[in-house]
Amino acid sequence: MRTTVTIDADTELLLKEEARRTGHSFKEVLNVSIRRALLAPRAVPPGAAHRVAPLFTAPFPAEIADRNMNRLADALDDEDTLRELAR
Repeated sequence: MRTTVTIDADTELLLKEEARRTGHSFKEVLNVSIRRALLAPRAVPPGAAHRVAPLFTAPFPAEIADRNMNRLADALDDEDTLRELAR
């Protein structure tokens, strides 16, 4: 099948380097790369629960644990705006 796709410059460079390294055509390298990526076993099966590892080991501050983070960010933003207006 012939189709037109837009390939990012960095991806094109990787494909061309691989074509040079292996001696295969750009088309062959592209097809093999796509095939490998799509057939590769996935680390987490679709629909499986994801386990997220914490970045920080410190406990979450209790005084804000039950607050909505967007509201908290808005409140902090409001405080900054009021400080700037008071100057």
